[in-house]
Amino acid sequence: MTMNSFSVIFLSLLTAALATQLWLSRRHIRHILAHRNKVPEAFAGKISLEAHQKAAAYSTAKARFGMIEDTLSALFLILWTVAGGLNLLDSGWRQMDWGPIATGTAFMLSAFFVMAIIDLPSSLYSTFVLEERFGFNKTTARVFFTDLAKQAALALLLGTPLLLAVLWLMESMGKNWWLYVWLLWTGFSLFMLWAYPVFIAPLFNKFRPLEQESVRDRIQSLLDRTGFRSRGIFVMDGSRRSAHGNAYFTGFGKNKRIVFFDTLLESLADTEIEAVLAHELGHFKRKHVTKRMILTFSLSLAGLALLGWLINQGWFYTGLGMNHQSTYGALMLFMLVGPVFSFFLHPLFAWASRKHEFEADDFAAQHTDAQQLINALVKMYEENAATLTPDPLHSIFYDSHPPAPVRVAHLQTR
Repeated sequence: MTMNSFSVIFLSLLTAALATQLWLSRRHIRHILAHRNKVPEAFAGKISLEAHQKAAAYSTAKARFGMIEDTLSALFLILWTVAGGLNLLDSGWRQMDWGPIATGTAFMLSAFFVMAIIDLPSSLYSTFVLEERFGFNKTTARVFFTDLAKQAALALLLGTPLLLAVLWLMESMGKNWWLYVWLLWTGFSLFMLWAYPVFIAPLFNKFRPLEQESVRDRIQSLLDRTGFRSRGIFVMDGSRRSAHGNAYFTGFGKNKRIVFFDTLLESLADTEIEAVLAHELGHFKRKHVTKRMILTFSLSLAGLALLGWLINQGWFYTGLGMNHQSTYGALMLFMLVGPVFSFFLHPLFAWASRKHEFEADDFAAQHTDAQQLINALVKMYEENAATLTPDPLHSIFYDSHPPAPVRVAHLQTR
């Protein structure tokens, strides 16, 4: 194992990130347990102490398991990089003498396959032990592995041509290859946003038009008032896999769809469903989807431009355990270590997301009864066993949604 200054920087930052993750998780667990015996005042009479304590147990169990996952992820990242795992895999494929594009494709696909195998025990434990223990898992082993096979097939069917095209551009388009790759990636992402609800999502779940007339009429009235057009309102068989409930928009352009989990429809009143939908409409009307797409595409452009410089720096490869410089090696290393170098930007992205949630709540309060959205949120917190007392610092660092008491208090002012 050859070490250089970049190796030290990478390992130091990885250690700092892991230490921060573990410290925040411990804070989160202590804070939840310290408040497990009393329902917050804002939810008194709405959520029982038993449900509150279940949420505390569920949240702390997930946090403890997350600490194990974070530690193992850091260790495996070291094994892949500075310990030489990727270099060993690269050496094996180089012996085939297939050329850079074919070798790179085989190298990256095999690395992704090994990573998926490594992640499998964690996924199995989360689904069949952790979620099962708290009554949320509805997935059978057959459904789980069928989903896994479908995901693998889709990854090969869609990912292999994309990977071949990316590596060809990196090899053939000179020093500005990163701009062409960005254009390809942006086009592919937009295509997937358009295609997902029509062609991919139905491979995993069944979608049926919303049939309840009273709900459908109320929703259609809301859509008319807000000027939103979609391809339909659908109910998804979420209960086939989980007892958790949710609602979301999917699609792009004329393929926009509104989707409710069947579990959510079973637990909410008509007026509460309308309020939840109004919140989701708020994201669309406040241009949150467009803003997030612009941010994502801008960051990917900046990242690819940086990779365009790193790809010619020998210390980048040797510092991360690879002996040979290659386009595919640089791409794989960048994908693996990029999250380490961007880890401390999490609070900034989380803050922007929470700001969008407040704006969507405000939109919902303008077009429906804010109290109905509060009622729906209370039911969803209870149904999903979401903790009402997260650690404030942990929440600031990670949470894409405001803490429950803060969000309810904000809505009450509306």
